Amino acid sequence: MAVIKLTLASLLVTLAASVMAAPQQSTLVLLSESASVQARAAEAAALEVMYEFMRTFNERNVPEFAGTLAFPHVRVASGDVRITPDRQSMIDSMDFEAFAERFNWSHSRWARIETVQADADKVHFAVRFTRVNPEGVAYVTFDSLYIVQRTATGWGIRARSSFAP
Repeated sequence: MAVIKLTLASLLVTLAASVMAAPQQSTLVLLSESASVQARAAEAAALEVMYEFMRTFNERNVPEFAGTLAFPHVRVASGDVRITPDRQSMIDSMDFEAFAERFNWSHSRWARIETVQADADKVHFAVRFTRVNPEGVAYVTFDSLYIVQRTATGWGIRARSSFAP
């Protein structure tokens, strides 16, 4: 069991270091050392999904972005609840170019990721992300809740509740 804890601890330190080394620093608040090994392993897997989500979002890679989500996928924002039933529906409905034009957006970055709760199959994150315009100026920050869940096909973001439009 000590080997698993050491490996997991090493992974979490590596993830934290990569976040802190980013050009714009992010805050990462992880589960305490007293959390179960299973919860901490789930947290590490869910964090990988969160970083992949942001990478693919910024690259405007719709198929890979959809691959970071679990379906059906739920988004609560702008006074609405949107349920996307499957990956292909997400791919068909996502238009990064229109999004970029509508919001004068170049990319986004995590400002904070905090693990709120976790068990072996699900992790709840309280996050804050910042949008950056094409001139490189951060112009707005939003708080959100993300639920990342293990499914039969792997880990994915099942639901997002955001104050972002």
